[in-house]
Amino acid sequence: MLRIDDIRFSIEGRPLFEGASATIPGGHKVGLVGRNGTGKTTLFRLIRGELALEGGTISVPRNTRIGGVAQEVPGSETSLLDTVLEADTERAALLAEAETATEAHRIADIQTRLADIDAWSAEARAATILKGLGFPQEEQAMPCSAFSGGWRMRVALAGVLFSAPDLLLLDEPTNYLDLEGALWLESYLAKYPHTVITISHDRGLLNRAVAAILHLEDRKLTLYNGPYDTFAQTRAARLAVADAEARKQEARRAHLQSFVDRFRYKASKAVQAQSRLKMIAKMSPITSPQEAALRKFTFPEPEELSPPIVNMESASVGYDGTPVLSKLTLRIDQDDRIALLGRNGEGKSTLS
Repeated sequence: MLRIDDIRFSIEGRPLFEGASATIPGGHKVGLVGRNGTGKTTLFRLIRGELALEGGTISVPRNTRIGGVAQEVPGSETSLLDTVLEADTERAALLAEAETATEAHRIADIQTRLADIDAWSAEARAATILKGLGFPQEEQAMPCSAFSGGWRMRVALAGVLFSAPDLLLLDEPTNYLDLEGALWLESYLAKYPHTVITISHDRGLLNRAVAAILHLEDRKLTLYNGPYDTFAQTRAARLAVADAEARKQEARRAHLQSFVDRFRYKASKAVQAQSRLKMIAKMSPITSPQEAALRKFTFPEPEELSPPIVNMESASVGYDGTPVLSKLTLRIDQDDRIALLGRNGEGKSTLS
């Protein structure tokens, strides 16, 4: 269980959390959402103990293993598979000790623990995770140095999934994944045996991989049961109720103020006017939450272009004379809405 109790934290004088609280039971899959800059990543750092709270507490059971992807793995000569296997530090340490242990009792303890953590199936499990994240078997034996930063981020993600921490913290895990990898990750997280909290703007992941949404807003945390779409509907209903209450209060305030303005200086009504002034003063202001949420933008109308906007016939595109894409035939008109899909490295950015 993760317990966040009445926490306070500021960065350079700007408060991010003021009396924020939430309790996440063990084994729950939770999506952490909120507007950019509200402190979602900071909350992860607070949970990991990388930052010191100004007030309140964050607690987990003793010996809870917390894991996440901090950065890409180095471009070393270690193979992808070995890099992922090394992420399970307990297994690696036990195997190393097994090579040198001489005491029969200790050897038995090591073998028992290796069996408990299913160490002998580790290579198969690591290979399955790498394959799910887009690395075919032949690439898993290649060194990390053969891959770009984005692909090495996938290796780092594979490592933390393989190590299976008790509390898994993921910050935008689908950023470096193609569609197939993202769908595989959704399925994997939905079946993950421990607690998961993931920051994501991927609505599909938030609908299919989690069962609750932790919403960070106005320096407070609110836990909603259900996937993202359920959260959005529930929150919309709450906003509507709050907005109606705010409008009702404003109408009441205006009615009382109108009486005061009309009869304040009339002797026969002065006592009543004073009473209404006190009623206005005692009103706790209700602010419509939509006032802060809505922003209006005006975009200039684009000029009408002659069709087609883009027309390719048997085209080739690439860099420095080396084609990345060839035999392209494509027509795009002004009213088209197109989603460009494909595995990472297939040339989507090159085409666009």
